[in-house]
Amino acid sequence: MARLRLEHVSKHYDDVTAVDDMNLDIDHGEFICFVGPSGCGKSTTMESIAGLTKPSEGEIHIGDRKVTNLPPKDRGVAMVFQNIALFPHMDVYDNISFGLRLRNYAKEEIERRVERAAEIVQLQGMLERMPDEMSGGQRQRVAIARAIVREPDVFLMDEPLANLDAKLKVHMRTELQRLHKELDTTIIYVTHDQEEAMTLSDRIAVLDSGQLQQIDPPLVCYNEPANLFVAGFIGSPSMNFAEATVTENSLSTAYFSLAFDPASVEAVDVGDEVTVGIRPEDIYPGGTRVEVEDPSSLISTRVDILEPMGDEIFAYMLLGERRTSMDQSRADDQLLMSVDPDSTIREDTDVEVVIDRGNVHLFETASGEALAHGLSPVSADLETETTADEDD
Repeated sequence: MARLRLEHVSKHYDDVTAVDDMNLDIDHGEFICFVGPSGCGKSTTMESIAGLTKPSEGEIHIGDRKVTNLPPKDRGVAMVFQNIALFPHMDVYDNISFGLRLRNYAKEEIERRVERAAEIVQLQGMLERMPDEMSGGQRQRVAIARAIVREPDVFLMDEPLANLDAKLKVHMRTELQRLHKELDTTIIYVTHDQEEAMTLSDRIAVLDSGQLQQIDPPLVCYNEPANLFVAGFIGSPSMNFAEATVTENSLSTAYFSLAFDPASVEAVDVGDEVTVGIRPEDIYPGGTRVEVEDPSSLISTRVDILEPMGDEIFAYMLLGERRTSMDQSRADDQLLMSVDPDSTIREDTDVEVVIDRGNVHLFETASGEALAHGLSPVSADLETETTADEDD
């Protein structure tokens, strides 16, 4: 059983800390994605597991063995890299079997493993082809088959789909899910693409600045982000954020207020500065207010830019005056709303919107830690008081 454990693993390069006190416990058979921005430490963590780099501190265990100081060949791991790196002068069979031949496996065993791996990745009938006779997806399958024949305890995949086109990526994601079920083994997958992480993994490990921010199933990371970083990183397009002050009956931002009872969140007091997070799909045109279970009061906006995406439209809404700078980042004076493709809203028109309070996220501004996911329902009196405050 290939349970994988990292205990207080750190990696330092002079004055740079690439991985900072990493603790992970991954069960046998899990598909775990390491996701985060460039330089967050995800590849360094994987290289430490593989034995390609030695941790400055901490221990790594695979199964019942401590492998921290073992060479890669003795760890029971196999890697698939972003750069497929096939031998161009060898056919598919020789590329797949190369590692086994180096280890002097018997011919019959090599043939058994290669045939099984070729069947799993659907390369039957292609074993005599040369790499330059194959498509990018087929060459990636050869690289995966080369890892499969090792029959490892843990597969390590470092952005293996990054160089493929968009359509092929979607196909290969499906193939990897099927492969995981077929092999029933542990897979660690590094990616900066959150869509890959959401669709492939049993759990996502979100990293930033070498630190583990959250490790949970994809929908937990999406619906209950542990902090501001996870909330902003997971989800495309990302969450809207607004700085707010807690009053006796609301969360008051520069441009709107949300009815709120401070007593409903233990860590919040009147006068606290907090950050409100709202996903684009939780904002609705005011005319659909009746469809929202716990809507906010109406918020006045002006439609700035519309982005048709096929199955939805992204509407960039201005709460204040249009800015003349080239800074396109969203701030307190902007909201991004997702609407149906048949929506009648138009650019440069005034639109009132409502926010689904049941899906509003609340974060401590200073630390970024999550305080609440969804605001508690409020009484009609409190909603009336909040509306009156806005009118004033």
